[in-house]
Amino acid sequence: MDSRQSFLRFLVVDEFFAFASRRSRLPSCRLRAVAESALLCFALAGIKGAVAFLLLSALAHLVDIFDFKTRSRRRRKGWGGGSRRSGGILRWVVRLSGLCSAAMVMVLLSPSFQSSPPAEAIRSSHYLRFPGGGYNHQLAAASSETKGFAFRQAPRFYNAADCEPPSANGSSVCDSSLVHVAITLDEEYLRGSIAAVHSVLMHAQCPESVFFHFLVSELGMESVVRSAFPGLRFKAYYFDPDRVRWMISTSVRQALDQPLNYARNYLAEILELCVSRVIYLDSDLVVMDDIAKLWRKGLGSKAVGAPEYCHANFTKYFTDRFWSNRRLAATFAGRRPCYFNTGVMVLDLVRWRRAGYTRRIERWMEVQKRGAAPGGAGRIYELGSLPPFLLVFAGQVAPIEHRWNQHGLGGDNVNGSCRDLHPGPVSLLHWSGKGKPWVRLDSNQPCPLDHIWAPYDLYGFAAK
Repeated sequence: MDSRQSFLRFLVVDEFFAFASRRSRLPSCRLRAVAESALLCFALAGIKGAVAFLLLSALAHLVDIFDFKTRSRRRRKGWGGGSRRSGGILRWVVRLSGLCSAAMVMVLLSPSFQSSPPAEAIRSSHYLRFPGGGYNHQLAAASSETKGFAFRQAPRFYNAADCEPPSANGSSVCDSSLVHVAITLDEEYLRGSIAAVHSVLMHAQCPESVFFHFLVSELGMESVVRSAFPGLRFKAYYFDPDRVRWMISTSVRQALDQPLNYARNYLAEILELCVSRVIYLDSDLVVMDDIAKLWRKGLGSKAVGAPEYCHANFTKYFTDRFWSNRRLAATFAGRRPCYFNTGVMVLDLVRWRRAGYTRRIERWMEVQKRGAAPGGAGRIYELGSLPPFLLVFAGQVAPIEHRWNQHGLGGDNVNGSCRDLHPGPVSLLHWSGKGKPWVRLDSNQPCPLDHIWAPYDLYGFAAK
């Protein structure tokens, strides 16, 4: 028993035991054991639980005082035993009511007794849009303050004179003049996500025509975005981690195993049906060009557009078990599969929905999960969300110029060492891999290219 529990025991148990031994016929050793067990449960809830316990004890004392005075008056008036029994029943009803009330107060005050966080407790489906397009603002603001996120406010960005003016219903996500961009927001990568949004706005010719779709799994993110980017057009969507958690198998890096990393698989189902196309961006990149140029890339008959890297050794993304299994290896028959990075993609959501690509990705994740289980046939890949995308789309991707994903700047998934740019022009820098620019800058061990990311960083210390 730690110091907190010892203190609470000293404060309450002896008094409770003395009181209970006078009122009960149970053996004294049994009473003490019951009292200590009950108090330990409350002690585990912290000082708030102890307060609830003390309130309960006070209520019991008041009930007994009331009962004692009532019985005294009855004896003086000569009331019979039937009333004594009814008074006893009333006393225990009040006690039980007080116990239930105190227990409810303790559960509400102590997060450790809640089975799920507030966001998950109110979900009604696998993924949902919160009413009004996001979180309750008061809850979000409170959560933001407790987590200590603080970002400087970016200047407001305006469209150039030759931009198409927003429609009369300019706040609608269904405005046909909008460029749609989807990004995830989470605590670990929030700093990178804010920098990515900042870079998009800084280089866009028509920043007021960019609509951001933020995929979140925790409270507090929406208020941070609102404070950093006044007037930003965006909507937040709650992605339930349980929607995909059971299908995830461990990979070479823990960050790749986070459920939100798989939210991109569900964009066609999460976003409104009127959104027919979206650009998906990872949180560890900055855009150095007008995002509308990427938006206008033609996809032909394909559902996915991305820079391809056909010189990469494609076989390394899957295990020997995959390639040695004739049925599995035949997945790429008739295709010329090339590696592509899923951190920058243009998605045709109409074709995606029609072909049911989300379910196709899930089926490959299930194959991997069964193979990785004890007694299974073995894993078919070692990385996280990338291989299922390759299995479904490799060889069927609309190619986009490499300038739109200068990736790998975070090094590999183990060491995170510094890397140089690929040859050619640059429209987007991507720190895929273990090393992240904000981490290396803060540790005074930056790579040369990390200094290009720094001007987009809005992170600052919270004002006291």
